Amino acid sequence: MSTKNTIDSLGTLVRLRSTKVEQLQADMAAQHATKARYQANLARLDSLAAGSGASGALPLALALNCGQYKLAVIALADNHRTDLSLHEATMAVSQRALNDAWSERELLGQVLEQKKGVAELARNRTERKREDDLATQSWLAGRK
Repeated sequence: MSTKNTIDSLGTLVRLRSTKVEQLQADMAAQHATKARYQANLARLDSLAAGSGASGALPLALALNCGQYKLAVIALADNHRTDLSLHEATMAVSQRALNDAWSERELLGQVLEQKKGVAELARNRTERKREDDLATQSWLAGRK
């Protein structure tokens, strides 16, 4: 494979990895938004449970209704906390995938830059040799 083909292929790989990193970043942003919604819902549920008042001071039917309401809200909040914990675990896995993709993209970018540097050195070396040959021919032509 020629140097140009290698550089072109590496450039394509870097672009593909960059796209993958951008997609993973967008996914992480969506997951952060979901986490924020979970947290906001939990805060609202906690305030609803606290704001329903003391059920012991009410008549029996209202106290029973208020107690069931509080239990339902607390159970819902508990389910939300469990879902949030699972979501945070998923976020940790996604963050690791993002870190891996970013590292891979950076590594490929470094290899690409190295290959470009080697190709530029070879091009400069060839150009200098050509100029030296022309100068030598010119000098020899002037001596005759």
